[in-house]
Order: sequence, then C-alpha cells, then structure tokens
Amino acid sequence: MKKIQTILLLTVIAMTTVAFTIKTEKGYKIGDVIEDFSLKNIDNKMVSLSDYQEVKGFVIIFTCNTCPYSVANEDRIIALQEKYKSKGFPVIAINPNDPSVSAGDSFEKMKIRASEKEFNFPYLFDEGQTVYPKFGATKTPHVYIVTRNDMKVQYIGAIDNSSRNPDAVTEKYVENALDALLSGKSIDKKETRAIGCSIKVK
Repeated sequence: MKKIQTILLLTVIAMTTVAFTIKTEKGYKIGDVIEDFSLKNIDNKMVSLSDYQEVKGFVIIFTCNTCPYSVANEDRIIALQEKYKSKGFPVIAINPNDPSVSAGDSFEKMKIRASEKEFNFPYLFDEGQTVYPKFGATKTPHVYIVTRNDMKVQYIGAIDNSSRNPDAVTEKYVENALDALLSGKSIDKKETRAIGCSIKVK
C-alpha cells in the first residue's frame, strides 16, 4: 500500500513539474533576445523595431480596445510615452486580439479608439496573431521592456500595482524599471504578474 502511495505521489510530482516546465518555456524570459517584427500601425504604415535607430529601448505593451483593464490603463500608457520617449524608451502598443472573436478589437476600431483617446504612440495590429505568442503575452495589458543595444528583455509584467484604479497605485513597476535602466542600476523587480483580460483567439 505504501509503495502504491509513493508511486502515485511521485507521478503527481512529475506531472506537476512537467506542467510548470511547459508553462515557463512559453515565450520570452528575462534576458532573452527578441526577434524583430513588422506590424501595421493605425496610420496604415508598417512598423518594425529596426525603424528605431536612436533609442535606448522599447516599452512594448500588449493591449486592446475592449478589455476594462486595458481601458483603465490607457492614460497611464499615454503618460509613459510622454515621460520616457524623450529619454529613449518609446512605447509601442500592440493589439493581439483576434477581431473575429472580439469585434471591438478590429483594425478599424483601433483607429477610432486611438483617435478618441489621442494616443501618442504607435498602436499596432498583430494580424494573424504571430507576434504575441513569441513574447508569451497572456493578458491585456502585458508589458515587456527591451533594451535596444542587445535586444534583451529586461522586464515583464504589469504597469503598476493597481490594475484598475490609478488613484490606488503605490508602486510603479514600469517606471521604476525604466529609471533603473536609465541610471545604469539593476532593476529591483524584473517580473510582476500581469493582470487583465485573456488574449482572444479563435
């Protein structure tokens, strides 16, 4: 009986280990070198990271029109662009949702939303959903900070510690990470949990 219990326990442990291993292998991790991409912006022009020659890095944010968490963070994303573009870390927003599942996230609706909110950053459409899986993004919003010189991921997670209420923010994860990079210091929190809506796929 004890032998059977031991075998069952080891099986459960093995299965759990495999499950977590598979989960952690999806997408980029801290320190990984990312691939460039080319996606259509709301101005109908294609945008690639290679277009940005004179920057220190990128704040890549997977977001969308319809998720309440994304909507609650729009002003914060605009503020990040206002504060850090001039310092060498522009925001690049990407909508990863399939519009056949989430009609409000179509390319045309993206244009409308960007105009309504006066987005000051590129808002790209991941048509065919080829880019977000490489990053391993699972939520909207989901942030990746990448340094330009080595194209390595330096931070993954949330914008701050209050996903819905900007007045309740007590820790600005992305700003803290960017400030550390700009001052040549190590980032204290390189990973946080992204909180938001699941990315919509067929």
